[in-house]
Amino acid sequence: MKAVIPAAGFGTRFLPATKAQPKEMLPVYDKPTIQYVIEEAVASGIDDILIVTGRNKRSIEDHFDKSFELEQTLQSAGKDDRLKQVRAITDLADICYVRQKEQRGLGDAIYCAKKHVGGESFAVLLGDSITKGPVPCTKQLIDVHDKYGASAISLEAVPKEKVERYGIIKGTEVENNVYNIEKLVEKPLAHQAPSNLAIMGRYVLTPDIFDKIDETEPGVGGEIQLTDALSKLDAIYGVTFEGKTYDIGNRFEWLKTSIEFAMDDPESKDDLIKYMKEMIREA
Repeated sequence: MKAVIPAAGFGTRFLPATKAQPKEMLPVYDKPTIQYVIEEAVASGIDDILIVTGRNKRSIEDHFDKSFELEQTLQSAGKDDRLKQVRAITDLADICYVRQKEQRGLGDAIYCAKKHVGGESFAVLLGDSITKGPVPCTKQLIDVHDKYGASAISLEAVPKEKVERYGIIKGTEVENNVYNIEKLVEKPLAHQAPSNLAIMGRYVLTPDIFDKIDETEPGVGGEIQLTDALSKLDAIYGVTFEGKTYDIGNRFEWLKTSIEFAMDDPESKDDLIKYMKEMIREA
């Protein structure tokens, strides 16, 4: 299976940091966000990845490309651990790139991958969310796709006051944590939402999604919404992810995620706790 990572947005909620730098390259603790995403795809058994980019996204390509000068410098300095880290990034997967020439929404960005994925099912991982769990989120979706022979999307229960930020589903639970989806609504008003189960940035899609995107008119924000195309599929399942999703589409969530990931690092944890306690006392 191939994976598609849409990474063509402007990242306006992170301005001015994203004026010349992709939001997908903003570091979460010690790695760019998109590296976590690609590592999830690889951990799910996928090594053929297409990243859909736009203007000012060259640093994504540079990050996963080979850097001869850097490697030579690290090797000459005897920094073998750093050299190993740099080479591991280059060797993660086979990564290709295509540009979304106009900002026409997530559905259109995925449509840009049609030629690359061909007539096979494929995974989609949004470049501004990170997942963490005992089994990679994408692998859980692949398993449900294989079992039911249909598209599968990741879900997470969200507070009622946050449903307006997400695509929301209505469905029937067919087994533990798996829903047969009957309806999808893009960013509904809280009192109109059919549930509090939100689509959380991971998908495994059957190839007929391209025909559905082609049939979809611009929706919320004047863009081709993937949610609207998904609602046209004959069958689609939702999986409440066993783990945690980090939606880092805004500055505060990005900051919280960086802190939480730093707390997972034994080298940083104690110093970070000490620093935060001092900050709280002084606040």
